[in-house]
Amino acid sequence: MPSLPRLIERHASDLPEGALLHPQALLHLGNRAAIDQALSRLARGGRLLRVCQGVYVRPVETRFGPRPPAIDRVVASLSTLWGETIVPCGGAAANALGLTTQVPVRSVYLTSGPNRRLTFGEVTVELRHAPRWQLAAPHRPAGAIVRALAWLGPEDIETNLEIAERRLSSEDMEELAETRAVMPAWIAEPLSAPGPAS
Repeated sequence: MPSLPRLIERHASDLPEGALLHPQALLHLGNRAAIDQALSRLARGGRLLRVCQGVYVRPVETRFGPRPPAIDRVVASLSTLWGETIVPCGGAAANALGLTTQVPVRSVYLTSGPNRRLTFGEVTVELRHAPRWQLAAPHRPAGAIVRALAWLGPEDIETNLEIAERRLSSEDMEELAETRAVMPAWIAEPLSAPGPAS
């Protein structure tokens, strides 16, 4: 019979990129202590990557050698595992919307859960706890605008909102308007002003 590390590797090879390996999901292969030890051994040998305590992913094999899986896929898997909302930070959203030319130096996501650090090979990703209003409309254009505006701050709010609105469909505009109730006044008031967002 194959060893436990080999069984885990076989199991991992059937999973899509960014899928998580953690002891609770592997109890059908052995007892908890043995699984913990096998996962740790596989990570030390470079067969798995340890993302955070007790959570591992399989590297993606390419013709140039192994690489970490796409960060957004792993973050989406963690969001499901932990039952948390996790979204890209406002700086990334502002850059994607054309509201700034600054590219975030560090990879940061906002979460409804606690602050955490994730490791993807040489890259560290920060999960920062954020207030509920900054997590509005997760993975939707309206939510990206909220996070971008939060990151940019109150200065030039009307101009930034006008630029951002050009990228929204009418449904997205309605969704953005519906977030007013949970927004701080400096965002809610421009959203309530006469114009496309009202």
